[in-house]
Amino acid sequence: MNEKVLKTLEYNKIIELLTEYSTSESGRELCRKLKPMTDLEAIEAAQAQTRDALSRIFKKGSLSFSGLHNIGASLKRLEIGGTLGIEELLRIASLLEVAKRAKAYSRSDREDTKADSLDELFDKVEPLTPLLDEIRRCIISEDEIADDASANLKNIRRSMKNINDKIRSQMNTMLNNTDTRNLLQDAVITMRNGRYCLPVKAEAKGQVPGMIHDQSSTGSTLFIEPMAVVKLNNDLKELFLKEQDEIEVILANLSAQVAEYIPFLNDNYKILTELDFIFAKGALAKSYNGTAPLFNTEHRIRIRKGRHPLLDSHKVVPIDIHLGDDFDLLIVTGPNTGGKTVSIKTVGLFTLMGQAGLHIPANDRSELSVFEEVFADIGDEQSIEQSLSTFSSHMTNIISILDRVNENSLVLFDELCAGTDPTEGAALAISILTRLHNFGIRTMATTHYSELKVFALSTPGVENACCEFSVETLSPTYRLLIGIPGKSNAFAISGKLGLSEDIIEEAKKHLSEQDESFEDLISDLESSRVTIEKERLEVEQYKQEIEDLKHKLEEKQERIDSQREKIIRQANEEAHAILREAKEVADQTIKNFHKYGSAAPSMKEMEQERSKLRDKMSNLEKDMSLKQKNAQQNNKVPKKLRIGDTVKVLSMNLKGTVHTLPNEKGDLYVQMGILRSLVNIKDLVLVEETPVLGNKKKSTGAGKIKMAKSASVSTEINLIGKTTDEAIALLDKYLDDAYIAHMPSVRIVHGKGTGALRNAVHNHLKRLKYIKSYRLGEFGEGDAGVTIAEFK
Repeated sequence: MNEKVLKTLEYNKIIELLTEYSTSESGRELCRKLKPMTDLEAIEAAQAQTRDALSRIFKKGSLSFSGLHNIGASLKRLEIGGTLGIEELLRIASLLEVAKRAKAYSRSDREDTKADSLDELFDKVEPLTPLLDEIRRCIISEDEIADDASANLKNIRRSMKNINDKIRSQMNTMLNNTDTRNLLQDAVITMRNGRYCLPVKAEAKGQVPGMIHDQSSTGSTLFIEPMAVVKLNNDLKELFLKEQDEIEVILANLSAQVAEYIPFLNDNYKILTELDFIFAKGALAKSYNGTAPLFNTEHRIRIRKGRHPLLDSHKVVPIDIHLGDDFDLLIVTGPNTGGKTVSIKTVGLFTLMGQAGLHIPANDRSELSVFEEVFADIGDEQSIEQSLSTFSSHMTNIISILDRVNENSLVLFDELCAGTDPTEGAALAISILTRLHNFGIRTMATTHYSELKVFALSTPGVENACCEFSVETLSPTYRLLIGIPGKSNAFAISGKLGLSEDIIEEAKKHLSEQDESFEDLISDLESSRVTIEKERLEVEQYKQEIEDLKHKLEEKQERIDSQREKIIRQANEEAHAILREAKEVADQTIKNFHKYGSAAPSMKEMEQERSKLRDKMSNLEKDMSLKQKNAQQNNKVPKKLRIGDTVKVLSMNLKGTVHTLPNEKGDLYVQMGILRSLVNIKDLVLVEETPVLGNKKKSTGAGKIKMAKSASVSTEINLIGKTTDEAIALLDKYLDDAYIAHMPSVRIVHGKGTGALRNAVHNHLKRLKYIKSYRLGEFGEGDAGVTIAEFK
């Protein structure tokens, strides 16, 4: 990619931003060297790394590579048998600490994170913890080696401390002596040339026996080492030399240990540098909410809500641009400062960023293509040094582009052929664009020439676009509209600013009839576009409202279906109970007849048994309906109902709330849970709610029954021997009671058998919203013959 376009499209500024997010010097160096690539496989790999780094940053936070130093020179010295100094060893320790930090970062939540493109790099990092611990154990700082670095060093320093104590004790004795103190300039102990001395007055030098090591600048003070401590100072000096020799041995041993890991250290440095570079790309993408573009080889560009990364994110207006589908040449027109240049710069910069492996600030599923070269002629190209005008400079650049361009290039022109006679400039611009269009080269150009608008309208594969401008506010909206040529709006703007109407009318007379008709056509197109856009937004709003209503209706239907299934199950349960009771009566009657044996019973006895059976069966058949009728007879029809009153619907045996007042026929709507039904007032019984003393809320007998039931519910239910319908009816009722009792889980015994009952139980559990999960029993719980269900 040519360097000129990188500067023209401000790619270098993006690299400067990227460099700021790197935390090591080696990582920053990689950022500075980043250039757009042309290999699709390499581009997609780089984009995957950026995407995975961004994902990790969102999940775990940033990873710092501070402390990563270039240790190449130190490792070279080790390869030839050299010994490293304290500072070099600390740099290696710092690198290993970065490696340790990176390894810990990659391991956190590893089980919950899917494998990505960075796993391989993190896996290759070797923290070498034993080596790191050994260096940190021996070296405290750049100026200090730890006493425990070696046993010999510890003994040497212990001896040095003892001698120091003896020297100070001896000299303190001299300081405390009155005769000696009178001979001293100051009652202090000083160091000269690494030896302990006393500041003696020059005139008293003969009275303090010892070695003179220095004198003050005035000559009035001599620094004398007393003879009493000369041997001790000599011993201390000797120990100091031993200490230095031992430190050299320690550093040599540490260097030897480091030398064993030279390949790992080299790899760590390279991998950590690359990771720092990759995470800098991720952090940059996070700063402008970037996404990974999709790449193609058909030279197709489709940017969705693209935002120029160098503009204020709070003010920039997103733009939609597509190129390479139905047309390969896009001509953008509109007023100055309307966003034309920003639009084509956005396309060019996104292409460079995408091919460099950087995310682009646009919506998901934005598409870019791989171009071998991007050419741009943008901005003021006037060259004072070469004595070239703006037009000449631009034309020199355009000629260079035409000589180097091919079908794998992207070309961007800003104000093509401006700065010269409009008629000749427009003709020249059309010729240049036709040349590029004939070769199928993807091109975007901005212009003020009306001739280019006509060229785009009349040429297949060429499309107009404009940057929207509001005449009411005299300001651009910065929205890019593809398919519509732009209007100069010079007359409208002048009028809004206060230019006299007669001057504007006079100016219009100078327009040719063709130009005026064309401008009117553009105005009509713009008016139609605004109307269509408004209607489109209204349609979108209506579609959203319909979707919301459809969703609510589906939810309501689902609730109704669930309630209906429950009512049917309850009816089946009651029917089974009635049949069971009838069967028991029939069995008992048969037993009674059998007990007569072979002796013929009297007609009277047989008639009595038959009457009992007939009465019992009659009662069982009418059980459900008679209850409602008796209740209706025993309760007066409500005379004065109010909306909100609690009533019982006798025919359905359900409680509800009055939703509407009765009509002339006595029909009204009653809300029963999620069901709203039309019933007659004769089918209703007013439910009186008994008040409770004090200010407590009202409670019904039903609530007391539920509480009593929940207090005694079992932790398991046995369904073995039941039919599917019987089992589901019992199970549904049992689960309701268990849920009210706030049980965390229940045990459902269904047996193994053919598996039909187990499948029915599982299918029923799937439909219950208050069931969190269910599973078959484990060893010791009943295995496959038991299901454990947990409540939410």
